Amino acid sequence: METKSTDKEVLVKGIKQMAAAMLLMFIGPTLLYLVLTNKEKDFYIPLLIIAILICALAVFIAFKGINTILDSFFKSNKTK
Repeated sequence: METKSTDKEVLVKGIKQMAAAMLLMFIGPTLLYLVLTNKEKDFYIPLLIIAILICALAVFIAFKGINTILDSFFKSNKTK
């Protein structure tokens, strides 16, 4: 019986995705807070849209990162 092992390349890819998501999780809400406190500025609407898109992208990349990390643990792409 063959034991499954972690695919280290896929694990590193997932960790990089999670690092990018963590960065976006700080940038998005910070930008959103700054935009919402300055409603009288000219670029209110475009910056609000960008901030919301960054927050949504952070959630999406975090989901992909978790999925990639779980794939490295449980999927076996190696053949005999």
